[in-house]
Amino acid sequence: MGSVTVLVSDASLMGCQLLADALRKSDQRFDVVACAINSRQIVEAAGEHEPDVAVISLNLKDGPFAGLKALRELRGSHPTVCSVMLLEQCERGLVVDSFRGGARGVFCRTASFEALCKCIERVHQGQIWASSTELQIILTAFANAVPLRATTRQGESLLTRREGQVVNLVAQGLTNREISRELNLSEHTVKNYLFRIFDKLGVSGRVELVIHGTTAPPSPRQESSPRPRTFKARVA
Repeated sequence: MGSVTVLVSDASLMGCQLLADALRKSDQRFDVVACAINSRQIVEAAGEHEPDVAVISLNLKDGPFAGLKALRELRGSHPTVCSVMLLEQCERGLVVDSFRGGARGVFCRTASFEALCKCIERVHQGQIWASSTELQIILTAFANAVPLRATTRQGESLLTRREGQVVNLVAQGLTNREISRELNLSEHTVKNYLFRIFDKLGVSGRVELVIHGTTAPPSPRQESSPRPRTFKARVA
């Protein structure tokens, strides 16, 4: 397996360069393709280099919390890029907003550099990354979330049969690769289904989809042979 291509960002050029150098020296696991210090540079660099993972700092040169804005813009313009939100500290609102903004992982600067390396690798592999504290925040959000409606006022389903199957498998914790195997589809096709599902249900990503739940119809496979699965989150 080749190196994971990474875009890094920070509020200062020095901070970007220090993180980029550390990742490049990390057993040749990462290829840092770009550094960015503001929201515009993040989106432009993603378009130019198409990295596997973008590490987005919460605070950028264009202001505090600008990373959340960049995260949402990146999801809209380059949805195939997996994002990790780099937080100064683990605050409930920031964790929830990060996942709602489309982050596949949340990482606190108080953790170790090696943990960050694992975070990037796991997110690249299709997993969700969260520390035990952050996972507890997400589980609390599960308990308090209002379920999504996957039907119109007339009771008609917003989702096609296949989209409903994809939603059910996401809720079981399967990655895109596992879903493609389950449904005999390519990973690219699964991604396209997910983008349409997010748009129809008005959610930012798979984490928010699972947090809120849905009334999507169960797939025939689940009806005939239910198999329990857990929400696949890597705990640091």
